Amino acid sequence: MKKVIVVAGATGNLGLRIVKDLLANHAEVIALVRNTSDLVKLNTLEKIGAKVVKINFKNVDEISTACVGASCVISALAGLRETIINTQKILLDAAVKAGVPRFIPSDFSLDFRDLVYGSNRNLDLRREFHQYLDKANIKSTSIFNGPFTDLLTNQMPMILFKFHKVLYWGNPLQKMDFTTMDDTATFTAKVAMDEVSPRYLRIAGDQLNVKEIAAIMTQLSGKKYGLIKVGGVGFLNMMIKIGKTFAPAENDLYPAWQGMQYMRDMIEGRVDITNYDNTSYPEIKWTSIKDVLLTHLNSTKL
Repeated sequence: MKKVIVVAGATGNLGLRIVKDLLANHAEVIALVRNTSDLVKLNTLEKIGAKVVKINFKNVDEISTACVGASCVISALAGLRETIINTQKILLDAAVKAGVPRFIPSDFSLDFRDLVYGSNRNLDLRREFHQYLDKANIKSTSIFNGPFTDLLTNQMPMILFKFHKVLYWGNPLQKMDFTTMDDTATFTAKVAMDEVSPRYLRIAGDQLNVKEIAAIMTQLSGKKYGLIKVGGVGFLNMMIKIGKTFAPAENDLYPAWQGMQYMRDMIEGRVDITNYDNTSYPEIKWTSIKDVLLTHLNSTKL
């Protein structure tokens, strides 16, 4: 008999990947979507084999009915307080009411447990939700994967491909953890299919510092990549404060200063992973930073 896994946020970038991996693991997937969801995305979910259920995310009973018989509920929801706190609480309450034994919250980020409250808005919201989650009558597993490696080729302004430079703040030898979205989804699907998993799992597809990233870019491109130090942690904190003051963009998920907060947390070393859980599923082949950068360089040559 197939295990039934419920996925909220299945139309999102990570959520769709998780659904695909669950189906590859022979799960029956119920994708909870909003009534206003994009029809193209819904058709994609149905075509790959997911059961799409349109629900009102503010209605506990409606969600609970859709979750009956499931062995795990995965939240791949993305957003700010309305989503990460309010909607996830309703989703969690519905899972508990339906008797679902396990819940995977929408963490998929740096291991934020040792961060100082107020230092990272988006991660503070996840920590706040954990206070509610840890009191619920359900077993939960948080997955910490660091930033997505995919960001190195677009949204994260670290590698300046045009100028053959790598930007950095602080210590150029500080290791940083990266995991691709595909690998994160594959790992999440495995965890969801397990009947038992710990409260926290930490993974990293690769762990490099900026000097190593520059060396890889030099090797792959055949052009010398150098380093540009923008400043230290103090300077980055000052930039964050200026950004929040003059360009608050409080309703944006990733304003510039939010990205700086993630960078600051990485270079401070507060989120270092010492014990990885990559070997929990030996069949997973982890994608390196070099693999991602090589694919990007090859695609830009086309």
